[in-house]
Amino acid sequence: MKRIGIISDTHSYWDDKYLHYFEPCDEIWHAGDIGSMEVAERLAEFRMFRAVCGNCDGGDLRRMYPELLRWKCEDVDVLMKHIGGYPGNYDASIRARIYASPPQLFISGHSHILKVKYDKNLNLLHINPGAAGLQGWHKDRTLVRLTVDGSAFKDLEVVTLSDPRKDHLHNI
Repeated sequence: MKRIGIISDTHSYWDDKYLHYFEPCDEIWHAGDIGSMEVAERLAEFRMFRAVCGNCDGGDLRRMYPELLRWKCEDVDVLMKHIGGYPGNYDASIRARIYASPPQLFISGHSHILKVKYDKNLNLLHINPGAAGLQGWHKDRTLVRLTVDGSAFKDLEVVTLSDPRKDHLHNI
């Protein structure tokens, strides 16, 4: 059983609350647009860290983190790409791969829109954790936590970070 913290679109912004909310997590997964090596290094120093580069990441981040990651977490096949779309509208850059060999969990970022959606046609869970940074048009900064237990997903939670006085947690 592994507790996972999922974050995206930090765009170089650091918030100590990331560590607070990721404290119970075994691993942190960043779905791109990290923005700076400092953000990546601070998260990697805290927990096991996996990340993909986003369209705004350059230089060292592109050398350190691939555009696409696929791995096993417990018994779950995980695929992560920054620009990925969502069920019913996967991005052209990943669509053929998803349909040819669907993962059980697909994680993407880029849109700054929090979305957790099950694709019943491909039997996969899609998670976009929204944006945790300040850059962009989103009103709420969000991240996601979940537990992977064997092949099951449990205890999925959305954390909203928009106002330091009003942080709150939603169980889904």
